[in-house]
Amino acid sequence: MSETIGSYVNEAHGSVHSGTGTQFNLSVHLQAAASRLQERAGRRRLAIAKSDRDHAYQRFVPPPRLQRAREELGRSHTVLVDGLPGSGRRTAALMLLHELSGSRGSLHELPDTADDRTVSPLDAQDINDGDRLLLDLSEADESRYVAVQQVLSDFRSSLLGHDAHLAVVLPHHLGYLLRSDLRRFTVEIGRPSAKRVLARHLRCEDIAPSAEELSGRDLAGYLAHAPMRGVAELADRIKHGRNTAGAERGFSDWLSASLSRQQDQSARVAADTSTEHGGRRRALMLSLAMFHGTTPGAVLQATNTLLDVLSHPPDPAPRLDRADLHAEFEGIGAETRPDGRVWFRRTGYDSAVREHFWTFLPDIRRQLRDWFRTCLAEPALTQPDRSQAVERFAEQSLRTGRPEDLGWLAQQWTQRSARAHLVADAAQVLALGLEDDRHGRSFRQQIYEWSKSAETSAGLREVLIVVCSEAMARSHPDQALVRLHHLARRTQGPTGVRAREALTRLARSDDRLHRRMLDRLGAGITQKQWAADIDLFLALADPVRLVESRTVRESLTVCWSAALRRPVDSWSPAVCRWLDACADHRRSECVLKVLVAACTADSRVSGQLYRVALDWQRADPRQAEVREDVVGCLLRKINAAQGIEPYPHPYEHTVRHRDRGTS
Repeated sequence: MSETIGSYVNEAHGSVHSGTGTQFNLSVHLQAAASRLQERAGRRRLAIAKSDRDHAYQRFVPPPRLQRAREELGRSHTVLVDGLPGSGRRTAALMLLHELSGSRGSLHELPDTADDRTVSPLDAQDINDGDRLLLDLSEADESRYVAVQQVLSDFRSSLLGHDAHLAVVLPHHLGYLLRSDLRRFTVEIGRPSAKRVLARHLRCEDIAPSAEELSGRDLAGYLAHAPMRGVAELADRIKHGRNTAGAERGFSDWLSASLSRQQDQSARVAADTSTEHGGRRRALMLSLAMFHGTTPGAVLQATNTLLDVLSHPPDPAPRLDRADLHAEFEGIGAETRPDGRVWFRRTGYDSAVREHFWTFLPDIRRQLRDWFRTCLAEPALTQPDRSQAVERFAEQSLRTGRPEDLGWLAQQWTQRSARAHLVADAAQVLALGLEDDRHGRSFRQQIYEWSKSAETSAGLREVLIVVCSEAMARSHPDQALVRLHHLARRTQGPTGVRAREALTRLARSDDRLHRRMLDRLGAGITQKQWAADIDLFLALADPVRLVESRTVRESLTVCWSAALRRPVDSWSPAVCRWLDACADHRRSECVLKVLVAACTADSRVSGQLYRVALDWQRADPRQAEVREDVVGCLLRKINAAQGIEPYPHPYEHTVRHRDRGTS
C-alpha cells in the first residue's frame, strides 16, 4: 500500500475528489485514526464527560482534608486545591464539582488558551447559570499563574452572580507566588491511602483480594511512592492479567506479573551499554526497545535505518561472515518467541533502554526523531505495532522536553508526499501531546495556530478534525469547538464537509456548547468575514433548543437576518423546519418572533419569507388547518413589524369581494 496523502487530498482550496476509490481509501485511514484515539480514550479516562466522572467517582477515595475543601467550595463558591504532585489534586477538584450534581448548569474545564476572544486569562463569558468550573493550573508557569490571580477577584464576582462554583488546581511548585488575599480559599489535601485506592479500583472490576494478598513487600514498596495515576494503572494491569491469564492463575500471579513491569532495569541497561562497544549492537538494542514485540525483519530494518541516520560506517565483512539475527538477539538478551515476535527476556528492559538513550545521548535526539519518522513510513508494521511505537516515542519526547518533535512528525506525516497510512500515526502523536500534563497546553495552542493558518496542509487539516473531535473534545470541548470552527471556515471540498459535520456534532452535544456556537456564529456573521458561518448556522439552527433564552434568540435573530438575505433556495429548507416546529403552539410564538425580527422590517425579505411559508402550507394537505394558522400568525407578525394594521386573511378578503360583486 504505497498511496500518498496527495493522491487522496489536494490543496484545501481546490477539488479533493479524485474518484470514488481514493475517497473510500481516505475514509478508511481516517476511520483508523479515529478508532485509535477512541481506543486510547477508553483506556485513559479524562474525567470530564459525565460518564468518565461517574467512572472516577466510583473509584474515588477521599484524601485527607477533602471535607475542608468541600466546605470552602460550598461557602465561597470557590476552592483552591493544593497538594503534592501525585496526590490526586485534579481528581479531587473534579470530584468536589461532581458532587454538586443538583446544579442546573454544566461541569466543564475553563480554556487554558486565549484563542480569538480575549487576551485575559479568564473570561466571564465562560460562566453560565449554575455552572461548575475547573481551572487546572498544576503545570502553569510563573507568568500565567500570576496573571490568573490578578483577574480572579473580578471573575469570582461574575461567578457568584451566576450561582456557579469554581475549583482551581494550584501549582504546588509555585506556592510562594500565591497572593495573600487568596489563601483563605486554599486547602492543601493529603495523599490518600494508595492501598485503599488500589482496593477500590479492584473491587469495581470484581476483583476482591484478601488483606494478606495486599500486604506483600513488593506491593508495599511500589505503593509507597507511586502517584495516584500509577496506582490506577496498576489496577488496570491486574485486570488485564485476570482477563488474559484466566481466573485459575489467581490474584498473586496477576499482581506479580503486573509489578514485574515496574521493575527498574536502568542500572542493568547502563552496565550493558557501557560494556558494549559496538555501534550495531547498541542500534539493535534501541530498535528492539522501540519496536518491542514486532518481527525480526521489522527490528532489522529499524536497526539499519538508525545506523544510516547516524552515518555509522558499514561493516566491511561479507554478510555470511557476520552473525545472523538469532545470534545478535541472544547477544542483547532477547529471544524470538513461538509467535515469531522478538522480546527482551527481562521485563521492563525495553523501557529502560529507551529512557537510557534519550537521557544519556541528548545530542542525537533530533536524529532519533528523523529515524522514527523514516521507520514508520514503511507500511509493513501492523496498526497495533505502530500505535505502541508512537506511544513509546512520544513518551520519551515529552519526558525530555521535546514536544516540538511530535508536532514536527505530525506535519511530516501529513504532507502531500507522505504515505496515507501515516494519518493514524499523525493523529495519535498529537493526541498524546494533548494528554500530557506538562505540554498539553502548548499542543492546544499549536493546533489553534494550525487551524487558522492558510499554510496548513490538507492532510494535516484532516488529522486536526479527527484529533479535535476524538481527543480534545473529551477534555477541552470549548477549545475543540473553536478549532473546528476555524477549520470549517477555511476548508473546502470533502475535508470542509467533514470539518462542518464534526463541528455541528460537537455543538449539538451539549446545551452550553450549542449556546457558545451560536454566539460565535452571530459575532462572525456580524463581521461579514466568513460566508461559511451562514451555512454553518443553517445546518445548526434549531427552532426548539434554548429558544426561550433571550440571549439565544438574539443570536438566532442576527444569524437569520443574514441568512434570509441570501438566495431563497439556500435557506428555505431550514425555514420549513422551523415552521414545522410551530405545530406545537407552545413554541410557535418564539419561533415566529425570531424569524420576523430577522427580517428587520425589510418588505422584500418579509415577502420572500411569507411566500416560502405559503409553499410550506400547501405542501401537506393533511395538516392544512394547523399550517394555515401558523402562516396567518406569521403574516400578522410581519404586518405588525412593518406598521401595517391587521387585515383579513387573503382568502377571506377574496370571498367577501366576490360576494359583493354578485349581490
